[in-house]
Amino acid sequence: MKLPLIMVAPNGARRGKADHPALPVTIAETVETAKACFDAGARGIHAHVRDENGAHVLDAGLYVELIAQMENHVPDMAVQITTEAVGLYAPASQRQLVRDVMPNAVSIALREMLPDDDELDAVRTFYHWADEAEIAVQHILYTPKDVADLLEYVRRGIVPNSDLQLLFVLGRYAKDQQSQVKDMDPFLDVLTTRGKSPEKIQWALCAFGRNETDCLAEAVRRGGKARIGFENSLWNRDGALAADNAERVRELSAAIGA
Repeated sequence: MKLPLIMVAPNGARRGKADHPALPVTIAETVETAKACFDAGARGIHAHVRDENGAHVLDAGLYVELIAQMENHVPDMAVQITTEAVGLYAPASQRQLVRDVMPNAVSIALREMLPDDDELDAVRTFYHWADEAEIAVQHILYTPKDVADLLEYVRRGIVPNSDLQLLFVLGRYAKDQQSQVKDMDPFLDVLTTRGKSPEKIQWALCAFGRNETDCLAEAVRRGGKARIGFENSLWNRDGALAADNAERVRELSAAIGA
């Protein structure tokens, strides 16, 4: 699966209805949000599922159900699942989720999957298995060092070199986090200094706070893709609280002329 120009991340692992009443928690709500965001211009969804209490969970059964509902109701929208640990799941559990679900696409934080070298053989086997199974892995990278580490793992043959998909995260999941456009420069600089042309790699950006639209529009201008939505920001460019995820997608679509 190629990265779509706009991927919506409508809920994430941390926020809930108390943060915004339009944030989807159930599978039905996520599918309805996906339909609205598809109509607004998003062609992919980065999807988290929640348990009966609304808490983040890596549950293969729930993901299979979500993917089936998406195929029924929004068949032309790509679905990317997540292995995000949120401090709850070990790398082995994250890998098993992907094997159980067999999704078309998954996002995996490099630092979560490779916190040290203890499981290097298992991790190498997993990444190459996913590549052979044609599961598109998007590597979540929180710092320029993460980018350098990924390229080193590619050099060592731990991560396959084919069709690399990256997500640069501008900032942290912290109260009042405000990303800046200039924050993406160090990420792209690492690619260039390591001999990787940004134009030849599928990279995307996500950003926090009221500058989300401006950061993502600049990423697209530079040849990247955009991940937008309530996982990272609840606000429009003018600082007003967005009505829903679809409004965030519409604003970005207008900003990039999509």
